[in-house]
Amino acid sequence: MIRIVTDSSADLSPAVAEDHKIEVVPLTIRFGDEEFVDRLDLSAEAFWERLSRSDTLPGTAAPSVGAFGEAYRRMADEGADGVVAVTISQNLSGTYQSATLAAQDAPLPVRVIDSRTASIPLGLTAIAAADASRLGADLQDVEQAVSRARPDLLATLDTLEYLQKGGRIGAAQAFFGGLLNVKPLITFTDGAVAAAGRVRTRRKALGALLDWLSEQDAITRLGVVHGNAPDIDDCVYQVRERAPDTDPLVALAGPVIGTHAGPGVLGIAVSRT
Repeated sequence: MIRIVTDSSADLSPAVAEDHKIEVVPLTIRFGDEEFVDRLDLSAEAFWERLSRSDTLPGTAAPSVGAFGEAYRRMADEGADGVVAVTISQNLSGTYQSATLAAQDAPLPVRVIDSRTASIPLGLTAIAAADASRLGADLQDVEQAVSRARPDLLATLDTLEYLQKGGRIGAAQAFFGGLLNVKPLITFTDGAVAAAGRVRTRRKALGALLDWLSEQDAITRLGVVHGNAPDIDDCVYQVRERAPDTDPLVALAGPVIGTHAGPGVLGIAVSRT
């Protein structure tokens, strides 16, 4: 059997990861002098509570080569035939490099794939790989399932402050400029955060996400991610109205995404395979 490894930026809850037999290698989070292992030392809920009290922006760090190596060895010991590791975009983190270096000394075949994305699109990709493995796919077939998945994302931020402070806004900076009062719409393009539009109010931002969802066809997997968004229940209700045949995976963003997107982030991702 082929086992699936991803990282904690995928925003898969422990229950969802366990249900799909996905191994999650955690990143680390730093609040000042305190360091936490994502989802182990600091849950998503605890992160948002701590962020609300913090005067400084937390930092994130990629997993070590050793952390991935340990995961690969554990998979081998449990009888896996191979591993597909799908990671956060290497334009956003050094996680892909750690996973790749660890694969060189792994005791079983490992294929490392840069998802070119993060958060719930990465989570949906890992689930697509796990579903293929459960159906008996070999290493090459699971790789192909990852390549076919490639979910699309549209998200809105309540503020650009966190992306700016974290240096992750990239080319979107020129588009948004100093308009800190707008509600930015963002996506992933070529593995980096990219501007997808801007509106003036939160309600219009939610409307833009839902209109985008309505334009998607042949949806097989659907995810909604948020950062303690006060309107998440309304969003999920309307998502189900727009896509009644697909049960959305609803995820609370963890520290890796929350550090850079900030409170109130809300995104919808769709996959077609």
